[in-house]
Amino acid sequence: MQLKRHKGHEREFPNAHIYHALLPVVFISIWFLDSFFFEFSTVLNHYIPFLIRLSLFILIFGIALIFIYLSHNTLFKTHEPPDSLITDGIFKYTRNPMYFGILLIYIASLAFSISLIAALLIPVIFYVYNRMVNFEENVLFEMFGEEYKSYQAKVPKWI
Repeated sequence: MQLKRHKGHEREFPNAHIYHALLPVVFISIWFLDSFFFEFSTVLNHYIPFLIRLSLFILIFGIALIFIYLSHNTLFKTHEPPDSLITDGIFKYTRNPMYFGILLIYIASLAFSISLIAALLIPVIFYVYNRMVNFEENVLFEMFGEEYKSYQAKVPKWI
């Protein structure tokens, strides 16, 4: 079977770099302002001790970094996107470990200072990342066909 070739940028959701830049700016702005200045929706901070919130943040953030590190090192051993389907390492457990790690960073931030307003953004952020994943998975199916379909059947999209 002849693989359909896609350049690196053609494998990504159109304008993905804008979403990768814009979503954290919006989230961090709302989270920071609510958590440290306005405190509109941080009432739970009074009931959950700081050390518990800090511990959760460190744990979730650490797990996120592991997912991101392992997927990045697997995908980008060279400066070119891989030409073969990667199904080992961290990719045995989730098809999208890098995006999953990024989503965990958002959740870790919420665990640190429980901003309910910022928490409302999580479904929006997840929706955007899920659309990006769906686009990229269609490209991977185009490239790898039944091999990718089989991988999809065995490994969850997220976790």
